Amino acid sequence: MALTQIKFAPGVDKQDTSVGAIGRWTDSDNVRWRYGLPEKVGGWQSLLTDSIVGVARKQHAFVDTEGNRYIAIGTDKFLLIYFEGQLFDVTPLSTTISAATFTFNGTTTITITTSAAHNLEDGDIVLFDSVTLPGGTGLTDADFEDKLFQVISTPTANTFTITFTSSGSAASGGSVDIKPYERVGPAAQTYGYGFGISQYGGTVQGAQTTALNGALLADTAGTGGSGTAVTVVSTTGFPAAGTIAIANELITYTSKNSTQFLGITRGAKGTATTGTSNGQAHSTAATVTDATEFSGWGDAVDAGTITLEPGLWSLSNFGQVLVATIANGKTFTWNAGDAARLSVRASTTTTDFVTTGNPTATRATLISPTTRHLIHFGTETTIGSTSTQDDMFIRFSEQEDINDYSIQATNTAGSQRLQDGTKIMGALVAKENILIWTDNALYTMKFVGAPFTFGFEQVGTNCGLIGKNAAIEIDGVAYWMGSNGFFSFDGTVNTLPCSVEDFVYDDVDTTKGQQICAGINNLFTEVTWWYPTSGSDFNNRYVVYNYGVTNNPLPMGNWYTGTNTNSIRTTWIDSLVYPKPYATAYNSSGTGNFPSIIGETGLGRSVLFEHETGTDQVNPDGSVTTLTSFIQSYDFSLQTDQGAAEYFLAMRRFLPNFKILQGDATITISVADYPADQNTNTTLSPFTVNSTTTKVDTRARGRYAAIKIENTGAAESWRFGTFQADLQPDGRR
Repeated sequence: MALTQIKFAPGVDKQDTSVGAIGRWTDSDNVRWRYGLPEKVGGWQSLLTDSIVGVARKQHAFVDTEGNRYIAIGTDKFLLIYFEGQLFDVTPLSTTISAATFTFNGTTTITITTSAAHNLEDGDIVLFDSVTLPGGTGLTDADFEDKLFQVISTPTANTFTITFTSSGSAASGGSVDIKPYERVGPAAQTYGYGFGISQYGGTVQGAQTTALNGALLADTAGTGGSGTAVTVVSTTGFPAAGTIAIANELITYTSKNSTQFLGITRGAKGTATTGTSNGQAHSTAATVTDATEFSGWGDAVDAGTITLEPGLWSLSNFGQVLVATIANGKTFTWNAGDAARLSVRASTTTTDFVTTGNPTATRATLISPTTRHLIHFGTETTIGSTSTQDDMFIRFSEQEDINDYSIQATNTAGSQRLQDGTKIMGALVAKENILIWTDNALYTMKFVGAPFTFGFEQVGTNCGLIGKNAAIEIDGVAYWMGSNGFFSFDGTVNTLPCSVEDFVYDDVDTTKGQQICAGINNLFTEVTWWYPTSGSDFNNRYVVYNYGVTNNPLPMGNWYTGTNTNSIRTTWIDSLVYPKPYATAYNSSGTGNFPSIIGETGLGRSVLFEHETGTDQVNPDGSVTTLTSFIQSYDFSLQTDQGAAEYFLAMRRFLPNFKILQGDATITISVADYPADQNTNTTLSPFTVNSTTTKVDTRARGRYAAIKIENTGAAESWRFGTFQADLQPDGRR
């Protein structure tokens, strides 16, 4: 019988069934469509032999006046500069804690005691300076001087512990200045109240802590199983009456003395031992946290609607000056024009570019493209008062002065509050204006001159942004991911028809929207969103929209998906300052080595990759990880006068037709008798083909057949053309 050519449209259709998605591919991984043909994506290689400590959340590339190129990388712990193949730590420092003392106990755990409350949290990063060790430890000052340490625990308001690489003999005293790194935020987003990825109820930043002095039993009593008092090391800094948290248990108290919380009620707000009214068991020295200001305990609505956002950055440049804002925190600058730029840190007091007059709690910032105003989104109504932060309030500086926010008739500083939504989610510079998303609406912000400076217009509703970094703009069109669909804006808000929408939204974890990362690859006209699914702490899947299909547009667009672990990203920048896209991949169980942190634990690692190079993944140590890929077709049937699938089809041979084939490709033929049946591979499948393969003999029989094209080996690449098969009817039963 004559050969039949099976034609496939570009992209993946997951809205229909595998039989109903006629003429489409139904699944893919590490595949893109170019000129209508599917091909394996390009490979990537690490730009560094180092890997970054923590999870990268933002990249920004810029150039100084001498043409030097830089990438600023914001993580949940650090602000780093990538320059000429190296990383430099420019993370801003918080207020120095002077003249703390050491306590060595003969193990690798060292306790640091401060004269006043240190306000540190577990996991914080601190820099040691002016170190003088107590005598008899067997260690030297140089072992600690100018070294970074991770705070392992905070037993009390005035003590915290670190871990050293070796044991020091028992001793106490000495002196050290503690320089805390500015706190950015947690690695992952979770519920603020209710069960999350860490302790029940989340935390309040800087909450007072102490330690139990004696064990609590799983009962309703106090320390040691008697009375109504909980004994601790110190109650200093705790309110006169309130709530404390120990692990997952809440305990209320009516009064206190110097070392006891009195009039206690165990297992408050449903935190007792499961199935009982008793409190939980806690060992002596367990951390006790002031939970008085925690909100929503035991309230299911709060648990589902209030979240603790991950550590995020806003990065932009004021000429050659990097402007970096910690989400819901301060704004810092770093001057690439400084002769000693690679040895100085971002700061609020950078010479000629101070930001001490900026708001101190802001959701996001950016520099307006032509007028050069520094704009704060979701910021303070009273500058310097974090308690006045309004998530819908916008404030912008005087033109060309990023530190002047005084609103006067003689300058262009100003403010505006948006109405539709509960918080500003993100903003970016577009072709003719600035786009601002709330959680429900889209606004434009355009320079209009005196007296208002900027004009604001609401251009869309029910189209809010799911996360700060989930929007991208190219060629005057913005694309973004909302909580209920994908959208574009080209002067009008448009819902993007999506052939994989249910696949994405049935499983995306919308409570982790701030972790979603959007990236554009203009060479291949692709917008990609990397996102976490339900049950995943971090991004583990991606979806791609190819906006370059202009001829014969598909009814639901050209979309494709992927789940390959090696392909998941947390940041992405397109080729502009650098010739190829740069992106970061995060491994929560890995260990980074830059910056070097003594006692590092549980922070994970990020790798900076250059994309569209080679065929596989080249790791920081030079090893190669095979980059696999596949596409799966719809279940096609034999078309006869009696209709589709009336006859069983028999496939005797097929002719693979690859536009490009480097190495081998694997082709699998699977069949099914009925639409509800699970496809099974044919007897001779899979088939290995290469550039010299002219035909493949096979024996396949079923009402429906599907093909899968994949590569499983290293150094392989392919672009598939057409599929021709010898099909003939083979009975009607």
